[in-house]
Amino acid sequence: MSTPNGLPQHSGACVTQSTEGGAVQDLHAKKAGKAAKKEAGSNGVLTFEDPPSVGTSLNETLKLLPDELKANMKIKSVTPRPPRKPRLERAASLDEKSWRRWRRFRTSQESLTDPNETSSSNSSLQEASLSPPIRGRASPCHRCCQQNSLHSSPDASEASPTGKSRGGTSDLGKRASEISSAFGGLLRGKAFAGGKPRLSQIMPARPLPPMELNVASHTLRTANRIDSDYMDYRHYSQHKFGRVSSSLSDTRLHGNRMVYDNCSTDSMKSTFSLLNPIRSKDVRSRSYLEGSLLANGALLGAEELSKYFPDRNIGIFVATWNMQGQKELPVNLDDFLLPTDPDYAQDMYVIGVQEGCPDRREWEIRLQETLGPHYVMLYSAAHGVLYMSVFIRRDLIWFCSEVEYATVTTRIVSQIKTKGALGICFTFFGTSFLFITSHFTSGDSKVNERKLDYNKTIQALTLPKNVPDTNPYRSSSSDVTTRFDEVFWFGDFNFRLNKDRETVDSILNQNPETDMSKLLAYDQLTSEMSRGSIFKGFQEADIHFRPSYKFDIGKDSYDTTSKQRTPSYTDRVVYRSRYRDDIHAVKYSSCPVIKTSDHRPVFALFRVKVRPGRDNIPLAAGQFDRDLYLIGIKRRITRELQKRQEQKDQKSSSVCSIS
Repeated sequence: MSTPNGLPQHSGACVTQSTEGGAVQDLHAKKAGKAAKKEAGSNGVLTFEDPPSVGTSLNETLKLLPDELKANMKIKSVTPRPPRKPRLERAASLDEKSWRRWRRFRTSQESLTDPNETSSSNSSLQEASLSPPIRGRASPCHRCCQQNSLHSSPDASEASPTGKSRGGTSDLGKRASEISSAFGGLLRGKAFAGGKPRLSQIMPARPLPPMELNVASHTLRTANRIDSDYMDYRHYSQHKFGRVSSSLSDTRLHGNRMVYDNCSTDSMKSTFSLLNPIRSKDVRSRSYLEGSLLANGALLGAEELSKYFPDRNIGIFVATWNMQGQKELPVNLDDFLLPTDPDYAQDMYVIGVQEGCPDRREWEIRLQETLGPHYVMLYSAAHGVLYMSVFIRRDLIWFCSEVEYATVTTRIVSQIKTKGALGICFTFFGTSFLFITSHFTSGDSKVNERKLDYNKTIQALTLPKNVPDTNPYRSSSSDVTTRFDEVFWFGDFNFRLNKDRETVDSILNQNPETDMSKLLAYDQLTSEMSRGSIFKGFQEADIHFRPSYKFDIGKDSYDTTSKQRTPSYTDRVVYRSRYRDDIHAVKYSSCPVIKTSDHRPVFALFRVKVRPGRDNIPLAAGQFDRDLYLIGIKRRITRELQKRQEQKDQKSSSVCSIS
């Protein structure tokens, strides 16, 4: 059977001849990377169907072509290059997967246009077989190509003796199309004959590692909350020193390894702000629980408390220091207020001073300068040379009640206010606090006088005044310490060691720094507390530091004067609570680097449980000493600039040596 132009018709191959000499790239020349030379007469293009095996050479296949076809075509023998090593496919994104599904669906629709096409890959080969539009009259064989583009009809396969002679293949076109598919894999994405072949999927050389069951990133957090079922939430909430930080500044996010980069930092933050959004229906709703413990939106309620303190524990720093009335203040208070052992700074700082410096305001400015802009002074009070200052994180001042204070003079002459007590109280959320700093009677043998000072203080300290008692049924009118949930009493209690100087010195020289049990066996306060004659219901953390009294000023040696006073634990911090296990002592130590007084500062760190409260208490309304805040921050910046300038001058200076 022949075509109108006299050429025999083949089932799988079609020769297209252009009368006007249209330029068509040769398939095999393009595979080798060389463009076929254009001829004025005619130029042939072969379109094949299914490729044979890769090992079959091109020359063997071309031998199957009829002699008449070879006469009208010029085909160059090209040896294909070996395929490159397969590459692992990268993981496709959601957009790429959706695009692939859409492309596969469209390809299948194109394949359905011809009932003889059965696979999705045929459509891509069909695109490759279609040549660009030829100017002028279409060749007679073009219609034949469209009808028998990929698969030959049964009649054509029977009419092809060549196809029968090649061992089970349907025809020459099927074997030739196999070659074209193999060449398409070698071309690696290069388009030929106006179309793009579909490449076969490349499988990885080795199996991929198994994916973990939990694919959630451990660095992600919620914007304002920490989920209670998070795997390391318990570790953070029960940590000895720290608490899960509620501040989500960029520095803390990166420092805590909660985020990896800036994009993660931005995703941690809300679209509008860091505050939790409030739904309109919650604002519209009315409830008889307004202002109560369990009401939604209560300022001092459980919901607000859990937002700031997920574990409901607050960190408190309590310190006492007898300054001996020295005008000179330490150059640096960092080691005193910000010890290096805890991982985090505390939420509240309470500092009591006995025999304070003459300039009380300067002392408070130094405290503000050391604590920095994250803290504000909630309240300060004085009773003669007894000072107390309360600093709190500035974002917590809204949850404090009004602050009240009272004083007691324990001397017979009340005008001399060197001995006595100063108390400050307030309520934080639903927990009431009382802080007392005292200076008891001095003297090695005056234990009874110190007991009288204690009894007078608990009876004469008139607190609270306007702030309601959180649990009046457990209060006593004769003991101020029973009228508050959490009580901290600290100061120079002046209790001594009932032992001579030589014995104490020998014990200090023999025992290591942390073992003070032999010395405490002679401590007056420990003995009196065990008997219940003083500080009833109070506890004291274990002591693992050397006696804080009495030192030579500016030195680490104990008293070398003629009096040869015995080293003693005069400066102490004790605490009590209405509820069991509400107060946990984290650290109890002294600050030996501050040597401007004959006493060493003593401090203690506590974790205190806080309970939700009601909104019916008088609040401080966010009041703090703003003038002190501005002066302290300004001085802090000035000192930092001076320090940098000194470092810059030191680096720029040069030392000349004369030989």
